[in-house]
Amino acid sequence: MNQSPLPVEKVPSGIEGLDHITKGGLPAARSTLVAGTAGSAKTIFAAQFLAGGIAKLGETGVFVTFEEPPADIRKNMKGFGWAIEAWEAEGKWTFVDASPDPSLAAMPTGQYDLGALIARIEHAVRKTGAKRVVLDSLGSVFSQHGETALIRHELFRTASALRKMGVTSVITAERMEDYGPIARYGIEEFVADNVIILRNVLEEEKRRRTVEILKFRGTEHSKGEYPFTVTNDGLVAIPLSAIELKQRSSMLRVTSGITMLDEMCGGGFFRDSIVLISGATGTGKTLSVAHFINGAAQRREKCLLLAFEESREQLIRNATGWGMDYESMEKAGLLKVVCEYPEVKGLEDHLIAIKHQIEEFKPARIAIDSMSALERVGSLKSFREFVVGLTSFIKHQEVTGLFTSTTPTLMGGTSITEAHVSTITDSIILLRYVEIYGEMRRGLTVLKMRGSKHVKEIREFNIDETGMHIGKAFRNVSGILGGFTTQLAQSEVERIGKLFE
Repeated sequence: MNQSPLPVEKVPSGIEGLDHITKGGLPAARSTLVAGTAGSAKTIFAAQFLAGGIAKLGETGVFVTFEEPPADIRKNMKGFGWAIEAWEAEGKWTFVDASPDPSLAAMPTGQYDLGALIARIEHAVRKTGAKRVVLDSLGSVFSQHGETALIRHELFRTASALRKMGVTSVITAERMEDYGPIARYGIEEFVADNVIILRNVLEEEKRRRTVEILKFRGTEHSKGEYPFTVTNDGLVAIPLSAIELKQRSSMLRVTSGITMLDEMCGGGFFRDSIVLISGATGTGKTLSVAHFINGAAQRREKCLLLAFEESREQLIRNATGWGMDYESMEKAGLLKVVCEYPEVKGLEDHLIAIKHQIEEFKPARIAIDSMSALERVGSLKSFREFVVGLTSFIKHQEVTGLFTSTTPTLMGGTSITEAHVSTITDSIILLRYVEIYGEMRRGLTVLKMRGSKHVKEIREFNIDETGMHIGKAFRNVSGILGGFTTQLAQSEVERIGKLFE
């Protein structure tokens, strides 16, 4: 009877989010090639692999550098908070310096032999009891020595030696193109058991970093590209594959802060729902957010406001004009306002920052004003990935989310943002301008509300110094949502009514 093969043991990579994509980490006692173009964070990946092993698992490591001298690596990695010099003093991190001496001209003599280097690596591994080894980067070996066949033999020899040592190794190599050959010289990928590709692609004049597991011999992994970013803590992968539709749902309701809107929604928003408020500029989206925040404060619930279009002072001034005191809410610990221009960082960085804000402040509600502003700093694909990651995180935290979106036309239509967010949100509220006999009025409707009955009328609302006031439904008017408002004659209304009798 055939026995099923034993599963491949994996070790944590030390990189946040990556182990979800690799489904457990890097295969133990095997070599993993990390290939990428210049600036794709290969060396950071390698250093973080060692740092994570030391800091989280107490595993010592050896860093073999073919390109940068150890002093440069210590300096470049200091910003991530990794105590490399202290770890060296404690025997936890060891450098094997194989970088070229810039003062000497490269003059290869005789056959190229990595035997001496392998002996140095073996000595460092035995001396420190290292479990992890990094080789950074193979490109320097090829650039110094031209006999490809010989170097390939020596690299296989090195990989075999690492395997015999029982260490888990990461080998970096440079690519010429993000979607070209796996590595520059075409043989590096055959040296390693596993291949990870890092990309730093220019999309619509914006850079987007992704990681892809190209090959993991004998073990399962997630397929495709996944976004990642580089923060002050190192690489952070965003494993969309790990997002599961397992969040709990509650029948509890929270107030929108507007009594009539609560009635239209069947009693308020569900506590763990995502609500999108869409409308043209000036229709009352930010005011709706202010009511949402004020409703939370009146119930002693904490709310996080992330604003990407107005400053903190503008928001406080506007709220004061509607009779809402943001500063008092902040002093009471019920409100945290974070204002930032969307362009200061990429969408992946915004996502990580928002998660940290939520984990730190622990709000019951979060409001983002507006999603349209965030949309312009990334491609449509990266924006949708951002929305999926954010909404999933908010739902798992059981936080009520309120997003705003700006439509491109004054009278109606949908925004690109709305189109990409609407299927993910639980509720959609539309704010529209309505023109009747040369007069501009405002209308509101609850377009969608999952799991709840809601009023489907388009109701008129007014804004004054105390906020938003929703009144009666528009009658004898059609085309409001599409922006082509027409008022029907009474005889036409009666005729249409008879058709349904």
